Amino acid sequence: MAVPTAPATPPAADAPARRVHRPRRAPSPGTIALHTVSALAGALWLVPLLWAFATSVKPEGETTVMPPSWLTDNPTFEAYALVLGRGDILRWTANSLITTVIVTALTLVVCVLAAYGFSRFDFRGRPWLFTLVIGGILIPPQTLIVPQFVLMTQLGLVDTYWGVALPQVVAPVFVFILKRFFDAIPREYEDAARMDGAGALRVLWNVILPLSRPVLAAVGIFAFIGAWNNFLWPFLVTNDPEMMTLTVGLGTVAGQYGVQYAQVMASAVLGAVPLLIVFLLFQRHIVTGVAGAGIKG
Repeated sequence: MAVPTAPATPPAADAPARRVHRPRRAPSPGTIALHTVSALAGALWLVPLLWAFATSVKPEGETTVMPPSWLTDNPTFEAYALVLGRGDILRWTANSLITTVIVTALTLVVCVLAAYGFSRFDFRGRPWLFTLVIGGILIPPQTLIVPQFVLMTQLGLVDTYWGVALPQVVAPVFVFILKRFFDAIPREYEDAARMDGAGALRVLWNVILPLSRPVLAAVGIFAFIGAWNNFLWPFLVTNDPEMMTLTVGLGTVAGQYGVQYAQVMASAVLGAVPLLIVFLLFQRHIVTGVAGAGIKG
């Protein structure tokens, strides 16, 4: 007579896995101090922006009242309406976008080629030439305005996109950052590509640049921000209102009838909006690129 057997016990693997609740670690004093300092630094940067916006929505008569106040009982967007109504905002925005794209693209091309040459090629006088290039960081851009303006005038580039863009191309600090990043890329990748018959430019395009996307994004964004915010050079080289950039146009409109603080702040807010959008869209690339350049360099 057969003896009945108990049903087999299901495998333990089929049983639902239990979630292990690990206690959260309390933040260390160093972490708390770091977050506190970061919050204070963020507040210091945010306060002027909030003050500019608060001033821009005040009636003009309240902007000079002493003692000053943050808020107004009669908020108005009259300053924005006046600034937008007195100038060709769309045209100025297009001019800024065109010149900024030219500056960003040419800066990336020239700085990448220069950094690649300093990083991967040995030639006589390379250390001295690199030191000379980096020494350009110490030269204030304002000292070059007169010779640059004379050159643009002789070339007939006043009141042109190229006249606005070309003097802003190339920053020695970008060459330095890119070279430091390229130096940290293992040469084994480059050697493997050369064994397949790749030349210098192909190695740069297929090996170096794909590995350098974070730092390229950071350099491109910083070049974009610098060109967009530039006021002095576009102000000097553009006489035709149709060729003004957004910063120059808004500054001109805000100062047509004396110093109107609400209009000045409204112009500043309008000029900062595109940059704020760019930063919000690409902030991850900025942080990753700068961190990567600092660690690998």
